[in-house]
This record gives sequence, structure tokens and C-alpha cells, in this order.
Amino acid sequence: DSVLLWLFVVNLGVAFGAGLYEHRIVVSRWIATAPGARRRWDSEAARRDDTGRRFWAFVTTGPLTLLALANLAAAWHASGALRTWWLAGAAAALADRAFTFAYFIPTMVGLMRAADSAESAAVATRWSTLNYVRHSIVLAAWLASLGAFAAFYRQQ
Repeated sequence: DSVLLWLFVVNLGVAFGAGLYEHRIVVSRWIATAPGARRRWDSEAARRDDTGRRFWAFVTTGPLTLLALANLAAAWHASGALRTWWLAGAAAALADRAFTFAYFIPTMVGLMRAADSAESAAVATRWSTLNYVRHSIVLAAWLASLGAFAAFYRQQ
């Protein structure tokens, strides 16, 4: 169980840090705003970066989803503070996964095929804004999992 929790904590930390990096550095290439002009969506830049298939598939799409499910099962059998923190972390991570699969992935797939227009720029801007919510969920999952990690070693 300790290895499973350790992998979960590390993966959530990587996902949180990489998510902030992508949001701050990479997404700004996809959604451009010139002074006095409307926002523009650059699907070519998004396709060129293709972070979903080049990075996220290997960090979160598969691994974090499986780790969240496995940690939920392991947490269910724990007790006390460890169980509380661990279940909270796994539940938050699964909420992030659900949000990602239901909204973020399908929306980005559509945006990568979309030409620049006021509508695609608005969808991209909403996607970017909702990413703050997703970052908050991942941060909550990470912090709760760190709490579980601390509780695990207090029980030892």
C-alpha cells in the first residue's frame, strides 16, 4: 500500500506542476491576444504542441486514472485518519479525471480541428478559464494524498 500511495503522491505532484506550466507557458501560444484586438485561437500551435498525446497520455490519462482507482480501493480498506485523507485524495483525483474525460479532452479535440473564429476563441478561453478549477481539484487531491502519506507513517 505504501508504494501505491507513494506513486499516487508523486504522480499528482507532477500533474499539478505540469498543469501549471502548460497553463502559463503553452496555452498562451494557443490563445493569443493582441492589444486592441479580439482573442484568437491558433489550432495549428495546439496541434503542433499536441500535449495531450505527447505528454498527458503518459502522465495522467492512463497512469493517474489507474492510480486513482487503485488508491480508492486501497483507501477503502484503511482506517482512521489515513482512510479519511486517502479517500479524500482519491475522490478528488477521480473528480479531476471525470472532469477531464467529460469536458477537457473532448473540447480540446474539437478545438484542434477548429479554425480561428470568435466562437472557437470563446470556447478556448472558457477551456483555459475552467483549467483553474481543474488545477484546484488536482491541488486538493495532492494535498489530501500528502496528508494520507503523513498519516500512513504516523501509524507505523
